[in-house]
Amino acid sequence: MLQRLNKSSEVERPERVRGHPSELVDGTRPAYRTALGAAYSADSRAFMARIPDGTIDLVVTSPPYALEFKKEYGNVAKDKYITWFVPFAEEIKRVLKPDGSFVLNIGGSYNAGSPTRSIYHFKLLITLCDELDFHLAQECFWYNPAKLPAPAEWVNVRRCRIKDSVEYIWWLSPSAFPKANNKNVLTDYSPDMHRLIEKGFRAKQRPSGHNITSKFRKDQGGSIPSNVIIRGNNESNSAYMKKLSELGEKAHPARFPAAVPEFFIKLLTDSDDLVLDPFAGSNTTGAVAESLHRRWMAVEINDRYIKASKVRFTRTLR
Repeated sequence: MLQRLNKSSEVERPERVRGHPSELVDGTRPAYRTALGAAYSADSRAFMARIPDGTIDLVVTSPPYALEFKKEYGNVAKDKYITWFVPFAEEIKRVLKPDGSFVLNIGGSYNAGSPTRSIYHFKLLITLCDELDFHLAQECFWYNPAKLPAPAEWVNVRRCRIKDSVEYIWWLSPSAFPKANNKNVLTDYSPDMHRLIEKGFRAKQRPSGHNITSKFRKDQGGSIPSNVIIRGNNESNSAYMKKLSELGEKAHPARFPAAVPEFFIKLLTDSDDLVLDPFAGSNTTGAVAESLHRRWMAVEINDRYIKASKVRFTRTLR
């Protein structure tokens, strides 16, 4: 059953689109499909234009960043990035349900020839909110402790900068009250919290003015997580990489960890909800959605990458 929104939100969910996701877009054959989802080799802007309004519960994606050096999967220059991305964002907003969410993982970048940082991703966020009327539900971060120190000129050679290990995740929504439940992403209590629950404590007010009440003694099933997702991205021994190596196929060079879509799919959707990734790459999002029993659609413009991602679904292919 879908959860009801807070009454103060005044947002009504449209009737759900049921059935297999491949039935949403007529006349378009997926590269492959599974019990719960479908992957397409297509330009995602044109593809999303064919998806009916208000049918997607969650868009979670990591598009090409505006990096200084060109990558084989294609990336747009910083001065053109917003103009390039806005048409995609317009379609994303249209296909989202009113209480749906748009989770955008985007990395920062240095300016050319200078140890200073670009603010293109902040400009993009402002554009999405001010011009497209998205609401910023929360800014989150992906901390990758395995990230290599770069750029070498400023970090390793001149040593005038430190290692950049954090990427931004903008959690956006068409409304101020997107569907969310943090009980779905609780983490283990710390040893200190376990002792506190067991022994109890005296209610008091901290110097900050925060009241610590008796309810903190109760076991709520876990700790509310922070807005920082900690996960390395060194998956050289993953099943996806091993299988492609066996087949002699090349893996996508910029995979993001399953922990990112997993966290937000759990937080923002219910079983059988529909998740879309319009920049699917190696289709990590689809694989995670399938494992969590969410319906999904993945779109990737590079036919080779989307076909290679099929190895993630050997047990559920149709």
